[in-house]
Amino acid sequence: MADRQVLILEAAVRVIARNGVRGLRVEELAAEAGVSTALIYYHFKDRAGLIRRTLGFISDRATGYTDEAIEDAEDAREELLELLLGELQDIERVRENSIAWGELRASAIFDADLRGPLADSTRSWTEDAAEMIRDAQKAGLADLHVEPLDAAERLTALVEGLSERWLSGSLGLERARGLLAGAVDAELGRRPA
Repeated sequence: MADRQVLILEAAVRVIARNGVRGLRVEELAAEAGVSTALIYYHFKDRAGLIRRTLGFISDRATGYTDEAIEDAEDAREELLELLLGELQDIERVRENSIAWGELRASAIFDADLRGPLADSTRSWTEDAAEMIRDAQKAGLADLHVEPLDAAERLTALVEGLSERWLSGSLGLERARGLLAGAVDAELGRRPA
């Protein structure tokens, strides 16, 4: 991806996080990114194309910071926890990503064009978590009776809900992180001693 496209997509995440999807105006985005509106249309064709590409960019960016979060994990179970906790960090790019993701998810209710890409991204994240659960089961770190995909679906959905509550101020970050850690234990069984 060209540097200017990345610059525009980073600015799109900031504008969506600040104003919502409905508040995304190409003129304001151009000013935020320091480019012309013509350049935005050149790279993304129209506003809908820009929004779809921003969704993919958010997903890729989340993969980057969650990969960073699991680098030092000692085993598959800890990898899973760190993958999920990676979405609950008081870091600017994580907050922006989470807010923009929530906005895009809410917009998909009304915009059928967003549903497919959003479902694909969600499915990929859930499958990554399910694979980590399978690895934890193989290592004897998770209950073998747990269906990995079901547990991953519940845990990733919980992350989204906890993130919304944290970002809206109705739940503290440490409480959200503690609830998530407890949910991993509830889903996988307590970590063997």
